[in-house]
Amino acid sequence: MIAWFARNAVAANLLMFALLGGGGYALWKNIPTEVFPDFELDAIEIGVEYRGATPAETEESIVIKIEEAIQDLVGIEKITSSSSEGHGALTVQVAKGYEARELLDDIKNRVDSINTFPDNTEKPVLRVAARKSAVITVVLAGNLVERELRQLAELVRDDLTQIPGITQAEVGAVRPYEIAIEVSEETLRRHGLTLNAVSRAVSRSSIDLPAGSIRSRSGEILLRSKGQAYVKEDFERIVLMTRDDGTRLTIGDLAIVKDGFEEMPLHAEFNGERSVLITVYRVGDQNAITLAESVKDYMAKQQGELPAGVSIGYWEDRSRIVKGRLNSLLSSARWGALLVIVVLALFLRPSIAFWVFLGLPISMLGAIALMPAMGTTFNIFSLFGFILVIGIVVDDAIVTGENIFKHLEKNDDATAAAIEGTHEVATPVIFGVLTTMVAFIPLMMIEGNRGRIFAQIPIVVIPVLLFSLVESKLILPAHLKHLATGKKDRATLNPLMKFQRFFADGLEWFVRNVYGPLLGVATRHRYVTISIFLGGAILIGGLIGGSHVRFVYFPRIASETATARLAMPLGTHEDITATHVERIAAAAFNLREKYRDPASGKNIIQDIMSVSGGSGITRSRPGGGGGRSGVSNLGEVSFKLIAAEDRPEGLEVDSRALVNEWRDLIGPISGAKELSFRAEIGRGGDPIDIELAGPDFDQLSDASSRVKEKLGEYAGVFDIMDTFQDGKPEIKLKVKPEAELLGLTQVDLATQARQAFFGAQAQRIQRGRDDIRVMVRYPKDERESLAALENMHIRTPEGTEVPFSSVAEAEMGRSFSTIRRFDRKRTISVTADIDKESVDVQQVESEMNEFLATIIKDYPGMSYKFSGETLERAESFSTMFSSMIMILFVIYAMLAIPFKSYVQPLIVMSVIPFGLIGAVLGHMIMGYVLSIMSIFGMLALTGVVVNDSLLMVDFVNKRRREGKTIIEAVQTAGGDRFRAIILTSLTTFAGLIPVFFEKSTQAQFLIPLGISVGFGILFATLITLFLVPINYLILEDIRAICKSVWDFELGGKKALPSAEASS
Repeated sequence: MIAWFARNAVAANLLMFALLGGGGYALWKNIPTEVFPDFELDAIEIGVEYRGATPAETEESIVIKIEEAIQDLVGIEKITSSSSEGHGALTVQVAKGYEARELLDDIKNRVDSINTFPDNTEKPVLRVAARKSAVITVVLAGNLVERELRQLAELVRDDLTQIPGITQAEVGAVRPYEIAIEVSEETLRRHGLTLNAVSRAVSRSSIDLPAGSIRSRSGEILLRSKGQAYVKEDFERIVLMTRDDGTRLTIGDLAIVKDGFEEMPLHAEFNGERSVLITVYRVGDQNAITLAESVKDYMAKQQGELPAGVSIGYWEDRSRIVKGRLNSLLSSARWGALLVIVVLALFLRPSIAFWVFLGLPISMLGAIALMPAMGTTFNIFSLFGFILVIGIVVDDAIVTGENIFKHLEKNDDATAAAIEGTHEVATPVIFGVLTTMVAFIPLMMIEGNRGRIFAQIPIVVIPVLLFSLVESKLILPAHLKHLATGKKDRATLNPLMKFQRFFADGLEWFVRNVYGPLLGVATRHRYVTISIFLGGAILIGGLIGGSHVRFVYFPRIASETATARLAMPLGTHEDITATHVERIAAAAFNLREKYRDPASGKNIIQDIMSVSGGSGITRSRPGGGGGRSGVSNLGEVSFKLIAAEDRPEGLEVDSRALVNEWRDLIGPISGAKELSFRAEIGRGGDPIDIELAGPDFDQLSDASSRVKEKLGEYAGVFDIMDTFQDGKPEIKLKVKPEAELLGLTQVDLATQARQAFFGAQAQRIQRGRDDIRVMVRYPKDERESLAALENMHIRTPEGTEVPFSSVAEAEMGRSFSTIRRFDRKRTISVTADIDKESVDVQQVESEMNEFLATIIKDYPGMSYKFSGETLERAESFSTMFSSMIMILFVIYAMLAIPFKSYVQPLIVMSVIPFGLIGAVLGHMIMGYVLSIMSIFGMLALTGVVVNDSLLMVDFVNKRRREGKTIIEAVQTAGGDRFRAIILTSLTTFAGLIPVFFEKSTQAQFLIPLGISVGFGILFATLITLFLVPINYLILEDIRAICKSVWDFELGGKKALPSAEASS
C-alpha cells in the first residue's frame, strides 16, 4: 500500500483533501463549543417538598420511607440524603455497569408505590443528575423596587430567548411570586369564619372549567366556565359569604390580599445596587462563544433603552474560558509550528520541513472530522488535548521524512527512495504510534465524574495520532518523491541554503566526531556507564523520597473569582445577616479602591456581588445548581478579578493574596457559625473531610467536637467546620386529654395551626411562565410572637371556638438544622481546609486516622471514613496503579511482536524510568510541585518515550541481519538514528514550550501534564542515545554467559564469545 500511494500521487492527494475537507466541514458546521463537556452523571436525584415541616418530620415522613423502599434494588451503589426544613433530597449513586435511566424507572416505580406520605407533601421529583451548561450570567442592577426589577428581568429573559441560537435562560436571585390572603383572628371570629372556609371559597370560585359543548344545527358550540382569578383585584372580588339581607362580603372586605413575593429573605446587590440575574444556558449543538457574543451584542443595544438608573452587565462569562483555550491552541500551533519548521529546516531541507509539518493540520483536521461521530465537543479539555499533541503528532512524519531524505541523498530514483525510506522505518514507526496511543488510554479509565472530563484528552489525542500514521505512510512519501535527489555542492547553493547546510553538516560532524567516539567509549566501558546512569537515578529518587520534591494531589490554583460565605446560627434574623454581609462587601470595596492602577484607572477587582439570604448564588458550579436561597442565616460576597494575563504591571497580585487581605480587613464576626473564603478552581472536595456515621446525634455531635478540636492543633489547617448545627427553636403542640371530649384530634390541632402560621394553600395558578401559590393565613404581625399562638382559637367539629391554651399544650424545644444520612445512617461531616504549600496533607490524615480509631471506641455503633479529596485521591491512585500495569504489559506486547523476542522489549522499556526522572526534574526546573496531573502526564509519557529506543533497537537488528558485528551494528545504528531521535524530541519539546508559559487561569492545572511529557522526552532522549546501545550489549553479554553455562552443563567444550569477542 505504501508503494501504491507513493506511485499514485492523485490518490494520496485525494486522501489528503478528504481529511482536510472533512475536518474543515466539521469545524464549520457540526462541532459545538462549550466550556465543560456536557454529560449525564451516574446518579439519580429525588426531591420531595414538604413545606412547613421540620427536618426531623421530613426525615421520618419522607426520606426514610423512600430509602427503605429502594434500598434493595440492584444497581444502587450508595444512597445519600439530606432532610431540611420543608424539603427532603436523596441522591442515589448508580453502580458501575448499570444504566442510570433503567434504574430510574425501577426507583420511580418503588417511590410511586408509597402511599403513606403526609397529605401536604408535593409529588416526588425524580431525574438523572445532569450538568447544566451555563454560559453567561446577565445582571440587571438599579434603584427600582423588587417587582419592577424582576419584571424588567423577565422582559430581558424573553428578549434573549428570541435571539437565534439562544433557547434557555433563567431569572435568578429573585423571590418566587406568591399571592397571600391574610385574615386576622379577630375578623374570623367576628364573622364566624375559618381559614379553611376562606381557602375553600377561593378554590371553588377561582376556576376555569370546561362544560362540554352544544351540538346545534348550525354547528358545535363549546361551553366553558371562566372565573379563574389571576391578580389581586380578581381575588378581592371573590365572595366569602352572603347575609340574609342579600348583602355579600368579599375577600377584599375582610382580608388583605398581597400580590407579591414569598415571605423569604433574599436580597442581591451588584456593585452596591439591587440586582437580578439572568443566566443563559447552552443546549444541544449551540456554540458557547457565539451565544455569549450574541448576549453581549444585545446588552450593548439594550443599555440605552433601559429605565433611568438601571444598568445591564454580566457577572460570569464562561465562554471566555473556552475562547481563551482556543486562542491558546492557535498561539501554541503558531509558535509550535514555527519552532518545528525551524528545527526541521535547519537540519533537513526546508522543503522536507514543509511537507513534514503539513502532517500537523492534516492529522488534526482528520481527528476533527471524527469528533461529531464520537460525540466530542470543543471544550477546555479537548482543546488542551490538541495543544498537547502538537509536538508529538509529527514524530512519525519526522522519522519517515528523515529516512527518505537520507535515501534521497544516496539514490537517483526519488520514487524508489521514498518507498524504501518509508518501508525501512515502517515497523518501528507504526508500533511507536500504537504504544503512544495506548499510553493515553488510562486517562479514559479514571473513575468518577472527573474521569469523564479528563477522558476528553485521549478522545482527541488518539485519533490525531492515528491520522498522523496514515499521513506519514500514505501521503508524505507521495510528496517527498518530487524532491531533488543527491546532495548539491555547497558552492552552488544560495546564502540561505548555505546557512541551512551549515547546521545540517554541523549535526553530521557532531555525530561523527563527538557522539560516535563517546558512544564507543561508553560501549567499551558499558558496566561503568550503566553504573553512572543507575547512580544518577538513585540520587534523584532519593531527592523525591526525601521530600525535596513535594507531591500535592491537587495544588491550589488561584481563581479569578473570590468568595466569602457567611453562616450565622439558624434562626438569626435576616437583618442581622444583612448587616454582616454589608460589612464584608464594604471590605471588598476598600480592596478595589486600594488595587487601582494609577496610570489607567483600572481596578484589579472588576465587579462585586453580594447576597443576603442565600449561598452559592454568586459563584455557581460549572454544572449548574448548588445554590440555596431564602435562608435568613446565610449570606455571601464575591468579587471578580481581571484575567491573570491582562492585569496591569504592578498589580500582579493573585486572588489568594487578596483573600488573605480581605479576611484581615473583615476581622472576626460576632456570633458567626462559619465564615469561609474560596479563591481557587478545580476543587473536587475539601482537603479534609471526615464523615462520622452513627445512630445517636448527641454522640455524633460530641465526636465531631473532639475531631474539630484535634484539627485545630495543626498549624496551616483552617476553616474547620462541621455539618451539624442546632436548629431553630421549636414548639411541639399536643392536644390535651379534655379536648378529646370536644371531638378535637391531633390532626385538627396541627391543621389549624399550620393554616394560621404557615398558611393553607388555596390553589396554584399559572400566570405567564410562573407557577404561583395562593396562600391563606394570618397577617404577618399575628405570626411574629408567641402571644399570637396563645390568642388563637381552635374550632371544634361542631364549630365551637375554644381558646388554644384550653385544648392544647405547647412544649419548647429545638429542631435540627439539616439531617444528613449515608446508606441509611445519620452522619455528620467535619471538614477543613489546608495550606497545601506548607502542610503535609498525608501526614495530617495519617495522624487523624490514628486519633479517630482511638476515640471511636467511646461511641458504640459509630463508624468513620475519609471522604472528599482523600477519597478521590485513593480512587485515582487505585486506577493509576492498574492502568500502569496495563500500559506496561501492552507496550511490552507491542514491542515483542515486531522484535519476535521476549527480551529485547526490556531494552526499549529501560528508558521509561529515566523518562519519569526527567519529568520530575522538569517540575523542579519549572518550579511546580508534583500533582495528579503530573502523574497522568507520566502515564502518557511511558508510551511516547519508548519510540526513540524502539527505533534504535530496530536499526541495530537490521544492521546485524546485514552481517555486521554487534559493536558495529550498535555504533552504526546510533549514528544513523541520531538525527531522527534528536529531531523528534526537539520538536515534541518545542511544541509544548508555549504550554509551559501559559498564563491563563484555566490552563494552570493542565501545565504539569505538559511538563511531564515535554521534559520526560527531552531527558529520555539523552539517555536513549547511550543507554539503549549499552543495554543491548549487556543483554548480549548475559545471553552469551547463559549459553556458555548451558553448553557446559550439557558437556560442551565450546562457549559462545562475548559481545567484544564477536566484534
